[in-house]
Amino acid sequence: MNRLRKKPRQSLSKKVEWAEANDIDRRVDFLIKSARIDWIDGSHVMCFRSINTNTRAVARIYGLSKIWQIALDLKPYYIIEVISEKFDKLNQKEKDRTLLHELAHIPKNFSGALLPHRRQGHGNFYNRLRDLILVHENKGR
Repeated sequence: MNRLRKKPRQSLSKKVEWAEANDIDRRVDFLIKSARIDWIDGSHVMCFRSINTNTRAVARIYGLSKIWQIALDLKPYYIIEVISEKFDKLNQKEKDRTLLHELAHIPKNFSGALLPHRRQGHGNFYNRLRDLILVHENKGR
């Protein structure tokens, strides 16, 4: 019996591309200083810009978990990814707030872990973010 085979579906989406974002690196370093986020080692925060990413997010942060640090004999690192199609359209104030939001996910022990938006029995993430924004916007200029 000769059956017709369906052709494999071609992907309608484009391939995601990442590029180092030196402009974002410099801005993150500035924000770390202006918002007085002294627990973050800016040399261990790397920034990338993605293109063709299918997400609702404007930016994301990734941490290098403890098991990877041990396996690769590395110190903790963080990666901030900005979604080009969304982030690049923002004005500078909104960009800064977005980057501060991502930085607020980094715990004070700079372990490679990430803080969630909601934690039971601990300080509120959004209070922490508000404080960082206030310090940056009032004293960082």
